[in-house]
Amino acid sequence: MKNRSRTKTKHFITWLAVMLAFVVHPASAQYLWNSDSAFKANSPNSGRLWGYMFGDYYYKSHADALGRGGSNQYSGIPQNRNAFQIRRIYLGYDYNISKRFAAELLLASEDNFPGFNPPSSPATGGDQLLNNKLSFYIKLANIRWKKIWKGTDFVFGQVATPVFPLLSEKIWNYRSVEKTISDIRRTPAYDLGVSLQGVLDPATKNYGYDIMVGNGTGARPAATGFKWIYGDVYAYFFDKKFVVDLYADYFRTNRSTHHKQDRSRRMLKGNIAYNSAATGKGGMNPGRGYTVGAEFFVNTLKNDLFATKIAGGVDTINNSATCISLYVHGDIIKYKLRFFARFDSYNPMNKINNDIYKEYAGNTANYNDNSYLLTYNNNGTPVSALATGDQTYRQTFITAGLDWTPDKSVHIMPNIWYVHYASQLKSAGAPASGDHDTVYRITFFYVFGK
Repeated sequence: MKNRSRTKTKHFITWLAVMLAFVVHPASAQYLWNSDSAFKANSPNSGRLWGYMFGDYYYKSHADALGRGGSNQYSGIPQNRNAFQIRRIYLGYDYNISKRFAAELLLASEDNFPGFNPPSSPATGGDQLLNNKLSFYIKLANIRWKKIWKGTDFVFGQVATPVFPLLSEKIWNYRSVEKTISDIRRTPAYDLGVSLQGVLDPATKNYGYDIMVGNGTGARPAATGFKWIYGDVYAYFFDKKFVVDLYADYFRTNRSTHHKQDRSRRMLKGNIAYNSAATGKGGMNPGRGYTVGAEFFVNTLKNDLFATKIAGGVDTINNSATCISLYVHGDIIKYKLRFFARFDSYNPMNKINNDIYKEYAGNTANYNDNSYLLTYNNNGTPVSALATGDQTYRQTFITAGLDWTPDKSVHIMPNIWYVHYASQLKSAGAPASGDHDTVYRITFFYVFGK
């Protein structure tokens, strides 16, 4: 028995020695044990695993009578419903191949929207499977060629787009509470394509840009040969305390021999913000001090609006959707307690003419809120718009709350989430002309690995 025990001990010591030798000597295995400081220093064969999660306990105290707001996270959820929910899980791995090349992989799992729709619904987006369980999908997968020329990186693969993830979402700082205004309308946050990300002044990094060409389909395969073109430029002032950001995109959705059927979308967006904690070297720090900002967009949707005439017939006209967002957040007790508040005003249609038209139906998802059922003739032209709701309604969004951080990477945030809906049609009556969704929440948010 003693000899057998000694043999087992020798085998264990031998196995342990082999494993240590494998870890210490081959360069291919060393990255597993590199510190985060090595990764941040761009050391070759260094990587880091990171992630975050946010979710809530919510209580919906009031529901809009018509279930409007198809792009909102609480549309369709009945009044007095309460539940625990997870709204996002991220699991990412960043890896330095060498000083010049880095790889990024991000898995994401996010709740369905609208939240009350089952996975089998054709109008549902999100990552809930048919068995009602959440599933991960590949959100980012790209390689970065650093300093392809001075101050500029070239990125290929599934990459974050310039529209909001790289700047305006970070300054708003509370994605765990609500999306930015362009994110609510599902402008792609990520896309498969190529991107140039750089600064015009590498020494100070006060002036930067991000241009990209992608499929326009996010994580899904390309459905057409048309490409989404993105562009963003920004400038910092006053020791990086103040930023001005301008964004534009263009996406042609179809081409036809009939001019009236040619369709495209074009967004112009601006963002300005001030952060009191910013420094010239370190840049903005929206989680410290106080931040005041405004974001706004105009999205021109060519030949996208089907307007039913009072006298009969349907016109196809251009549409413009507009939104402005005002926000503020700041310290109450430094490093422990903060506040945040935001106000959005959104108009999905600025072409309303109640003297000529009685109904409107948008043809672009995320701007029409699925409120109309259209019928078409054989060549695809709409012949009628059967109203199941009202797509013209303006939306006013308000949120406010507190951010308690028992640890720098853990946040507990009681908050209120409110959206008011108001029709622009003369024929709409109460409660269709004015009603709201009100939700009270405690939001939980934690980060690891960053």
